[in-house]
Amino acid sequence: MSDVTHPDPPGPHVPGDLGHGALGRLTAVVYWFAVVTVLLAVAASPTIVLLLLLDRSAGNVLLVAVAAIPVGPALSAALYTMRDRERTGEADGELAPARSFVRGYRLGVADVLRVWVPALVVLGVIGTVLVNAGAAGVSGPYAVVLGVLAVAILTWALHAVAIATFFNFRTRDVARLATFYLGRFPVVSLGVVSLVVVAGAAVWVGTEVLLALVGGVWAWFWYRGDQRLLDDVRDRFTTAD
Repeated sequence: MSDVTHPDPPGPHVPGDLGHGALGRLTAVVYWFAVVTVLLAVAASPTIVLLLLLDRSAGNVLLVAVAAIPVGPALSAALYTMRDRERTGEADGELAPARSFVRGYRLGVADVLRVWVPALVVLGVIGTVLVNAGAAGVSGPYAVVLGVLAVAILTWALHAVAIATFFNFRTRDVARLATFYLGRFPVVSLGVVSLVVVAGAAVWVGTEVLLALVGGVWAWFWYRGDQRLLDDVRDRFTTAD
């Protein structure tokens, strides 16, 4: 495996110090999350538009999987930006979420797509089988197994995206590590499942636009929940410069 992480950018410099008081800190937090949410929505806009245009019918399951391709790199960039907020924004008050997001997207897009796209293909196939279970003669217990498998694959995919965002591992090593961490930290994996359920509920009850409006906060909870996993990857599988 590779033994380096993605290099950290130099500290961003943005005009306009918001101050160090309570109001300044609150304003900085709101500004940061607002910018990340907007950029995340823009990066995932092809998915949002396609999902709004598609009918919620069984025949569109594979199309939904294809439409979700832009989401992986967008989430990766949001994760990268959340790390930068902790490392620079909170430390010295400098605010450059847009610059951080663009850098994170550029650094991670290729590695993320190598794990994200195959996972979506498998999820699309499983989803197609599940929505056509009756016509395909799929029994109840088998459908349950497929549902559990789909949740595991989506959790694996999000673990893989997080690892690919912050580490320069080969694709097969990212896949192996994501599989390893599915069971190593069950609480982390359950946290990811919970976030997936929240996202699914937001889309089901409201619309894809509702989920886009809280995307930055969702990404922050994901980053914080995966912190233990990322720290363990760094300690176990990388070496200090």
